[in-house]
Amino acid sequence: MNPIHQIYKEFSKEPTFQFFTRGGNKMEYAHVQMFMEKLKQLIYSDDIPMINNPSILRERPQFQLLYEELDSMMQTLFNHEDQDLYNFEKVRKLKKRFKATAEEAEDIVDIFLSAVYCRYNEYFTISDVFQTSLNLEDVIRSIKSIKVEFMTAKIDHMKMDSSQRTDRLPMKLASVAGTSNTRNLVGSKKAVEKIVVGIDRDAEIIRDKLVEDGKHLDVVSIVGMGGLGKTTLAKKVFTDPYVVYHFHVRGWVTVSQSYDKRDLLIQVLSSIDKQLELEEATNSQLHEKLHKRLNRQKYLIVIDDIWSKEAWDNLKLFFPDDNTGSRIMLTTRLTEVALHAKSHGLIHHLQHLSDEESWKLLCEKAFQEDECPEWLIEPGKQIAKNCHGLPLSVVVMAGALAKEARSQDLWVKISCSVHSYIASDEKGCLETIALSYHHLPLHMRVCFLYLGGFPEDSWIVARTLILLWMAEGFIHEDGCRSLEEIGKGYLMDLVDRNLLIVEELYITGDVRFCKVHDLVRQLSVEKGKEENFFLKIEPPSSGLCDIIRKQIKKLRNRKKAITTHEQRHVVTNQEIDIMSLCRQSTPNIRSLLCNHRKTTFTDNISKFFRSFALLRVLNLERCELIDFSPSLALLVHLRYLEIWISLFPSSICNLWNLQTLFVRTSSSSMLLPSSISNLVNLRHLGCNADLFLPSIGKPMKLEFLSNVVVGVGVDNFKKYFPRIKDLACSIYSDDENDFEGLHYLQGLKLTGLGYSRRRLVEREFVRGEPNMGKNYIRFSSTLKELALVRCGLPWSDMSIIQSLPNLEFLILEDNAFEGTLWETGEEQFQRLKILRLEELNIKQWEASSINFPCLKELEVVNCVDLEEIPLELGDISTLECIYIVNCCPSLLVSLQKIRQEQDVVGNYELEIIVDERNMPSCVPRNDD
Repeated sequence: MNPIHQIYKEFSKEPTFQFFTRGGNKMEYAHVQMFMEKLKQLIYSDDIPMINNPSILRERPQFQLLYEELDSMMQTLFNHEDQDLYNFEKVRKLKKRFKATAEEAEDIVDIFLSAVYCRYNEYFTISDVFQTSLNLEDVIRSIKSIKVEFMTAKIDHMKMDSSQRTDRLPMKLASVAGTSNTRNLVGSKKAVEKIVVGIDRDAEIIRDKLVEDGKHLDVVSIVGMGGLGKTTLAKKVFTDPYVVYHFHVRGWVTVSQSYDKRDLLIQVLSSIDKQLELEEATNSQLHEKLHKRLNRQKYLIVIDDIWSKEAWDNLKLFFPDDNTGSRIMLTTRLTEVALHAKSHGLIHHLQHLSDEESWKLLCEKAFQEDECPEWLIEPGKQIAKNCHGLPLSVVVMAGALAKEARSQDLWVKISCSVHSYIASDEKGCLETIALSYHHLPLHMRVCFLYLGGFPEDSWIVARTLILLWMAEGFIHEDGCRSLEEIGKGYLMDLVDRNLLIVEELYITGDVRFCKVHDLVRQLSVEKGKEENFFLKIEPPSSGLCDIIRKQIKKLRNRKKAITTHEQRHVVTNQEIDIMSLCRQSTPNIRSLLCNHRKTTFTDNISKFFRSFALLRVLNLERCELIDFSPSLALLVHLRYLEIWISLFPSSICNLWNLQTLFVRTSSSSMLLPSSISNLVNLRHLGCNADLFLPSIGKPMKLEFLSNVVVGVGVDNFKKYFPRIKDLACSIYSDDENDFEGLHYLQGLKLTGLGYSRRRLVEREFVRGEPNMGKNYIRFSSTLKELALVRCGLPWSDMSIIQSLPNLEFLILEDNAFEGTLWETGEEQFQRLKILRLEELNIKQWEASSINFPCLKELEVVNCVDLEEIPLELGDISTLECIYIVNCCPSLLVSLQKIRQEQDVVGNYELEIIVDERNMPSCVPRNDD
């Protein structure tokens, strides 16, 4: 029998394939899946003008063969139950080869497509790179070979005796913990052992929670990024005299990423009683000893540096709950671990030090008993500030300063190079934080490395970051959720792991802006360099052309597969001449992000497009382009485009792969061509000015559309944008504006001119026919978020909004409604959680708690004529906060009444905040 047939026979007993269910991390191959989706369009789509080219149609059989081989290999990879196979060294190497081969195949296909478009548009590029013929035989043969080798490896693996499997990862517990890397954490933690500045209040909160009444075993968690002082805080509480008095038995165990149950048992027992002889005891004897020591005792156990839910599940079995008031205190970098241990327990998120606290700590560590000389105070404070609130960084810098001369000039120089001091610290400051990186799942590591491309201290737009991840191929649909929803999960995962800092939230609670701590960003940059993840261009750009030449040389040699470790992402945060990159064609570069406003073009821009024909991501939003060449059409592989232009070039409409398009302009408006509907894959379209769409050729798949002007050509959203989810539009006329048929719409922002004639109209039937009079706005029942700005509606129409069954967030801004009296009536906002009133001319508001059964937050901003907040709103059981900015004195009186009434009934949870100069920051309680 043919050996290959024999191998297939061995696999015949495998269960029916269910895509991405077993055998490895499916998201590792998100990029492969995105390439396969492109192949499907090349094979089957007949409605994309750029694909209906004879040269492309002729190659559909090759596309079909490649797709089938990729699909077959993906099924082979994920259609098995033996997870241990993926710890087999040979299999890991085969997986890397497959990913590299798939990437090489995509390069070949994309170069061919670009060559066809070049020839079709009569553009000429480097002939030996852009070939107009397509040959996929070699990569198809490679994929088949990898598949056969994989099957052979599995058979060999199944035949091996368990004692002979030497290529596995160390121990199962290590893989459960998330990584096989081990190291001694003692050295890295010595740097923060004695940090006590800025954590007194934290220690007080945790101590009070530990000693409060309650007989059942409870868990208190301290969560924060590496180097923030979690262990130090835990030790401060652990040694607090009152805590020592309160608990009969206290023990400490450090888990770390890889651990052994026996070692953990020995750690706990040794910390409880150092006289115990434990080395000769068996595991069951250790367990028995621990149980005897804790049984019927009020104990406190600290579980330090725990990394996984599985680790907690293994450990919790050791600790009995005898209703003695015992407590367990966890420290972890992962919020999900704390939630898993006790979802309703105290989870204390440790914050960064303030600048003042950082300076105090720096002085204590650098000068100890001495005072800081006056001439060093200013540069010293700058050094402390540049540590960005991370205690570990402050301690590292204090150690460096203590060894240096007390010279003002030297300290000024050091203040400008804090990061280099921290990075070179022998105690491994970066190494401590790197544990979080090594604990990331493989598919999340590329998302983390991407953060290193953003400028230092910049606020990152969360939605933009997710869209970039999508365009790069880091995210793939799982069948149930959209790419953007999965991306939000990724982002929150990094937040929960304390690798991203949330700076600002939307009113809905979603992240609006995030930021990377400087030390974490430095880790991202360092790891990015190790992995050859991106090329960061720093001026002067000498040597750049040499790098590009080497990359081209690799690409020309088709006998060598293009590895996944080549630098395919180019980022510049500095002022450069972007055309210096175009001296040679650079087809392996897939993304280019220019984050500097002075990045310029000094040559024909068409040369730029020809040189970067295979780009997937292009961000030129900070580079104002005066003249735009039709050769932009060559960038047919673009999925993400951000540009700054004065006129919209029709050539953009030929970019059939484009998923995201953000346009920036200095004008007040932008006219889009009707051919915009040729962008069959476009999901997100945004602009900083009004977008005018005179006519649209066919329906689009847009899900996000901002600043479009309705009533001028686009008056039927149901027909042209049936899948729209988030819409921001301006209404410049009183024509009918019907959003009722948009069954996917969740977020809507309407901006008008304040016309009082506009109304919201319910569907009323007159003689069996709907009332189709003008001047109405209709809403979709699926709406969750609604913002109305300058719409000039009468308050009587609010009942239409009240009837929306799914509305959770409502913003009324800048004359959204006209009139000085809002009578809420008897109707309810069924699900409304947050209500924001801003710059309205309202004077009186009549409402009761019945109108807002689910309200959590009320914000009243710059409504200077509003006389009072309805007192009954304080009785809403779900209300958590009333936030007021710039109000009249009588409104403050009503807030004080609400405060007093709620204190009488014991509602101390309601927070009332007044943010206004010359007013108290919060409304005082009766006993204040």
